[in-house]
Amino acid sequence: MPPIARYLPILDWGRRYDRDTLSDDLIAAVIVTIMLIPQSLAYALLAGMPPEAGLYASIAPIMLYAIFGTSRALAVGPVAVVSLMTAAALGQIAQQGTIGYATAALTLAALSGVILLAMGLFRLGFLANFLSHPVIAGFITASGVIIAVGQLRHVLGIAGGGDNLIELVESLLRNLPDTNFYTLALGASATAFLFWVRRGLKPMLRRAGLGPRMADIFAKAGPVAAVVVTTLVVWGFDLANRGVAIVGEVPQSLPPLTLPDVSPDLIGQLFLPALLISVIGFVESISVAQTLAAKKRERVKPDQELIGLGAANLGAAFSGGFPVTGGFSRSVVNFDAGARTPAAGAFTAVGLAIAALALTPLIHFLPKATLAATIIVAVLSLVDFTILTRAWAYSKADFLAVLTTILVTLGFGVELGVSSGVAISILLYLFRTSRPHIAEVGRIPGTEHFRNILRHKVETDPGTVSLRVDESLYFANARFLEDYILDRVTRDKAIRNVILQCTAVNEIDMSALESLEAINTRLGEMGLSLHLSEVKGPVMDRLKQSHFLDVLTGKVFLSQHEAVLATTQRGASASPLDTTPEPRQAQG
Repeated sequence: MPPIARYLPILDWGRRYDRDTLSDDLIAAVIVTIMLIPQSLAYALLAGMPPEAGLYASIAPIMLYAIFGTSRALAVGPVAVVSLMTAAALGQIAQQGTIGYATAALTLAALSGVILLAMGLFRLGFLANFLSHPVIAGFITASGVIIAVGQLRHVLGIAGGGDNLIELVESLLRNLPDTNFYTLALGASATAFLFWVRRGLKPMLRRAGLGPRMADIFAKAGPVAAVVVTTLVVWGFDLANRGVAIVGEVPQSLPPLTLPDVSPDLIGQLFLPALLISVIGFVESISVAQTLAAKKRERVKPDQELIGLGAANLGAAFSGGFPVTGGFSRSVVNFDAGARTPAAGAFTAVGLAIAALALTPLIHFLPKATLAATIIVAVLSLVDFTILTRAWAYSKADFLAVLTTILVTLGFGVELGVSSGVAISILLYLFRTSRPHIAEVGRIPGTEHFRNILRHKVETDPGTVSLRVDESLYFANARFLEDYILDRVTRDKAIRNVILQCTAVNEIDMSALESLEAINTRLGEMGLSLHLSEVKGPVMDRLKQSHFLDVLTGKVFLSQHEAVLATTQRGASASPLDTTPEPRQAQG
């Protein structure tokens, strides 16, 4: 395969494209296009952008992802969480509806595109691992609550706003007396209808005898039906003159050529939000892509996905859009509809372009309450507070990370929420690995296997202590190991040999090496020998580059069994050693 094909996956799947694949991709594109028209308009509203920006952000980005992306089913465009983060970032810079706001959105998309491209080209996808999945789940849950509560003002037809749950609730309560009941009737009806469509329409159609494919298409068209009916109601009863907020005039055109603002001040203000949007968007996108790819035993390349998403965001920046990523709901729809290649996304872009050219005059009287209902129904499916109970049952540290992320996001906004999630995840990781599990091990009688003396009935020798360190050794835990070993040997005067079983040690950094040297020196001064066993090849290669092995008071053994035979008081004898009477309860 030529090197350029690594960066252009379209050259791989494109040469195997045939008529059957085209048919499946076209059918999937029709279904996704029907779904995306109201969804794109709604997410533009959420991001504080004019409705046409949602369509624009779903055309060029999808085309570019089809060229550079590796997922066969991922559908790229505006998504709820990224749209919320966009609004939060831009709200601190300019007022919604102004040229400055729209320009800042283009710049945010461009910065996100550049960050994602750079991460892909330099293979930095691992940076997304600093956001643990429980933290992501907590952040998305809290964001879903904020989004849903924030959209209630459009359903009620009142003013309001805020960056966090406290501000939003206070604003809603303050303006509640100004509720427009025409708007409320439309919004509540649309919300109830969309909930029913999501759960009940497809089963009803199947019971009526409709085939699964057609039933699925009609179910996905539910939001379109809500748009059509509520638009006709507003137009027919002249509700716009009775206080019902409508979309209004929407340009009837293809995406324009736009240019981001590259002024240093604006870039400086937007860099951190762009970084957070890039990482959050990538994590959400790659999770969906890998899940769907696994169902067909296909492979997704994370670093190439970064390039594909980076190109998509740059496409949004130069075509009147705002930051985009791979969406969960639309990707699942794309997959279930039978999409076989990224060409399905390209055909979807063509459908949306036709809509932007021909259908925009028809949405003039579309009430914003219907778009708000679309958003509420979509994001509430993302809210999952059971993550708290699952985290509590499995890991109290993960529970603390999730709870902190949820509370900070709800109380202080999305940027501080995700930042705190990242920070607490890293701090908890450092705390856990700074106090690694160290097991004193002995031999299972009649075998060459060594296990924790607190969990198993094992053979030990009073003159030898064998310690298994279940963590790589680095600056954060080096002193802990040093203190642990010295404390252990000073409590038992019979010890003459210390064996470090390095089965789980994947790396030893410079700080840990210095601690090992200190341990070796102190044990030597006490008349004890330090031995290593089961050292992995890469770790051994690094140790050979230092002088540590030259001054080691003991030896390095290939296996723990060999180390114990060589160091026990009985020498190489295979006769039984002292046996612990019964396994005790392990601590940690």
